[in-house]
Amino acid sequence: MPRNRNTFSSPSVWWRGVLGRAVHRGWHWVREVGAVTAAHPGRLRFRSIGPGTRLAFPQGTVFGEEWIELGDHCVIGEQVTLTAGMMPGLDLGPDPILTLGDGVVLGRGSHVIADTRVIIGSDTYCGPYVYITSTNHSYDDPAQPVGKQWPRTEPVTIGPGCWLGTGAVVLPGARLGRNVVVAAGAVVRGEVADHSVVAGAPARTVRSWDPERGWQPPIRTPAPVPIPDDITPEQLVGLAKLAEDGRIAAPE
Repeated sequence: MPRNRNTFSSPSVWWRGVLGRAVHRGWHWVREVGAVTAAHPGRLRFRSIGPGTRLAFPQGTVFGEEWIELGDHCVIGEQVTLTAGMMPGLDLGPDPILTLGDGVVLGRGSHVIADTRVIIGSDTYCGPYVYITSTNHSYDDPAQPVGKQWPRTEPVTIGPGCWLGTGAVVLPGARLGRNVVVAAGAVVRGEVADHSVVAGAPARTVRSWDPERGWQPPIRTPAPVPIPDDITPEQLVGLAKLAEDGRIAAPE
C-alpha cells in the first residue's frame, strides 16, 4: 500500500510556516527601521525634511541631499531615486536644486533626476515608475556616441495638485500647471495649462476645463460620491458586505 506523502511532509510544512512567519516579521521590522523620516534620517542629510514625511525602505539612489528639500507629509515609495547634480560630491551652490512641496507622493520605483532646478508642487501624486528629469542626452554631433556628448539641462516645474500616472515621463523644460492629469505612459514636454489632461508620446491635451462649459470633451462617467464625514469604518465595512450580498444597490 503506497504511503501518503503528506504524512511525512507535515513537519517540514510546520517548519516552513514558522520560518515564513519569522521572515515576514523580520522584513516588517527591517522596513520600519530602514525608513527615513525627519526624526530618523539615517545616513541621509537632506537640506530639509518636513514632519510626517517618510521614505520607504529600501530607498533607491539618493545623493546631493544638501540640495534636496522635502516638504511635510510626503510619501516616498520603495526604490525611489532622488538626485541633485550629475554625480555625488559636487558643490551645487547655495540654492536648492530639487524641491518637493507638502503632501507629494512618489510611487514605487519612480525617479526624480535634478541636474538643475526641479520643483514638484504640493499634493502632487505620482504613480509607480514615474520619471522626472531636468537632463536629456544631446546628439548634435553625429560623429560622437550620444552617451559621450554633453547633455542638455532645463528646469522642470510641476504645479500643485497634479496626478502623474504609472510610467509617465516628464522631460527637461516641462512646465505643468495646477491640477494637471498625465496619463499612464505619457511623455511630457513643454507647457501644460492648468486643469488639463494630457496623454500620448509626445503628450497632447485630450481634455481641458472651461469655466463656462466645464470639461471639454465632457467626462462620460458620473462623478464619485464622497464618503460622508460622519460615517465610521465599521459602517463602511457593513455597507460593503450588504452590497456584496446584493441586499442593497452599490452606489453609482
